[in-house]
Amino acid sequence: MTNRIDPNTLQLKDQVININRVTKVVKGGKNLSFSALVVVGDGGGHIGYGSGKAREVPMAIRKAIEAAKKSIVRVNITETSIPHSVLGRYGAGRVLLKPASAGTGVIAGGAVRAVVQAAGIQNVLTKSLGTTNPHNVVKATMDALSKLSNPEEVAAARGRAVEEL
Repeated sequence: MTNRIDPNTLQLKDQVININRVTKVVKGGKNLSFSALVVVGDGGGHIGYGSGKAREVPMAIRKAIEAAKKSIVRVNITETSIPHSVLGRYGAGRVLLKPASAGTGVIAGGAVRAVVQAAGIQNVLTKSLGTTNPHNVVKATMDALSKLSNPEEVAAARGRAVEEL
């Protein structure tokens, strides 16, 4: 496993993806609480996600941000896009990410857009396949981003120079 990234050294921006009202039925009635799904990123390849649950929305968001800061990972991106196409999977969620030329922008919807923008990717084509559940879509997107390899790693694995690829 890679070394843990210190969130205090990064300029992180948080993005709330989903807020859900959840109820627990108990003997005395129903207990209302809120769950929040948040993604944090510095726009330079560092990204993390987390969820939090509390009686009030602001507390749930705060907890989710703290959880997201603990799960920050580094992803391999080129100047404005991603190095190669990749398919991420989590549960019934599948997310396809394809590199795009400069000026294309982020072609993505909902949860995928939030994750990709937080990572700092400016030109990418995406397609969410399968479930639309935001939790699974975010985890599938993170899986896809974690599978990205940089040209130096690929060249070293093949025993060639970067220029030969």
